[in-house]
Amino acid sequence: MKTHTTNYFNTLICVAEDCPINHAEIPPIKKEVKSIANLQFEILRDHPYEFTSDELIFQIFATRNEISMSEFEAAKNHFFSKGQACLRTSPLSKRYAWGIHSNSEGKVAIIPLESDEYTSLVNDSSIAKVFAMKSKR
Repeated sequence: MKTHTTNYFNTLICVAEDCPINHAEIPPIKKEVKSIANLQFEILRDHPYEFTSDELIFQIFATRNEISMSEFEAAKNHFFSKGQACLRTSPLSKRYAWGIHSNSEGKVAIIPLESDEYTSLVNDSSIAKVFAMKSKR
């Protein structure tokens, strides 16, 4: 079975061109069940450069679908047997003005749009840049 990946390496996912704000915001908690944006934010805020995109995306899928540890590996293999949306579709970069940086190992961290670190990454020619997906066509 073919395995697909969402991982990037040495890449900055830049804030979407149509992001409605110009400074990073923490995604608000609107319901009892946390949104994907809330879960991504909490994991990446507390664990910068600890997880790859694949690990992050699957962990959130597993949490939201209550996948037990005994089912984890089989569910992960099945999950990545077909293509999955990458972090370019993350609401953090589309709506909440967070850049997502993948280092040389593919580990990810969030970077606020207004920060010096974000500007430095944008200006670093050794880092590939891709924009988050636009919210509107």
